[in-house]
Amino acid sequence: MDKKTDILTMYLPELEEYFCSIGEKSFRAKQIFEWLHTKRVFDFSKMTNISTQLKTTLEKDFCINKLNILKKLESRVDDTVKYLYGLNDCQAVEAVLMKHNHGNSLCISTQVGCKMGCSFCASTKAGFVRNLSPSEMLMQLYQSEDDSKRKVNSIVLMGIGEPLDNYDNVIRFLYILRDGAGMSLRNVSLSTCGIVPKIYELAKLKLGVTLSVSLHCANDDGRSKIMPINTKYSLLELMQACKDYFKETGRRISFEYSLIDGVNDDYKSASQLIGLLKGFPCHVNLIPINPIKERNFKKSKSSKNFQKALTDAGINATIRRTLGQDIQAACGQLRAEEILINNNA
Repeated sequence: MDKKTDILTMYLPELEEYFCSIGEKSFRAKQIFEWLHTKRVFDFSKMTNISTQLKTTLEKDFCINKLNILKKLESRVDDTVKYLYGLNDCQAVEAVLMKHNHGNSLCISTQVGCKMGCSFCASTKAGFVRNLSPSEMLMQLYQSEDDSKRKVNSIVLMGIGEPLDNYDNVIRFLYILRDGAGMSLRNVSLSTCGIVPKIYELAKLKLGVTLSVSLHCANDDGRSKIMPINTKYSLLELMQACKDYFKETGRRISFEYSLIDGVNDDYKSASQLIGLLKGFPCHVNLIPINPIKERNFKKSKSSKNFQKALTDAGINATIRRTLGQDIQAACGQLRAEEILINNNA
């Protein structure tokens, strides 16, 4: 039996081509596209302006893969909601819905696991399994909005996985998010640990996406110890890619810097970061690190002093507001617990 096509991954022109190939008018494509991405109806039988015969054909040729909510944790402190979504192959990923003054943001996953190996990150502990499809990324948005009854105003690709390591699927997701769900890509932040060639590819597309670079250390030796990607693409190469991204797109870069006690939070580290970024239009997001059971890393006590050193040097820097601490809102922690439970079952 032929495998059904995942219809949520299809661009509108691809749907138009399909309908023409089966003898239908091309406008049917727009109808189906709107049912899926605007009206969020994921059952062909409930699409009221489609004939019974066409519904049968769609059921035969296509699948619509929904996610299962395995766990849902709701913060009693700040309205953060964390979802553990089950996929069709029994894998699981996380999405976190956060409330801000400017609206709601959703942090989504782009891979099952991660192969980047950053030593302070919970997402990498269980290793890499596979890439997520565009539809699995979209469904994190669609089902989180439906379950929470909250409109998502911005998307952050900063959950489990390295987005630029799943480049083709992420780009397809972004185009469908824009053209189908109607979200401006200026409201999307894409986080990367620094896959330099893909930064250049992304820049050429000029999508308006904010590039958020996980930096975490401002010298090659120190960064290589906690982020293996740095042994492949040095800070010099990464910073040149960031400058070229800004030049190509006009979009200011955001640098993520997790403050780890005794590792990268002293005055010398701040001075190195100032030397690396001074004069470059950017924003530094200082992150109080979430302790991980399997690591010895501890949250820094120097966050405010580190921030002051940067701002005194003319670098825009803020300390990220900690959200959802009472529900393990750091990416990877809930999935890691689920894997441990299943392994012990």
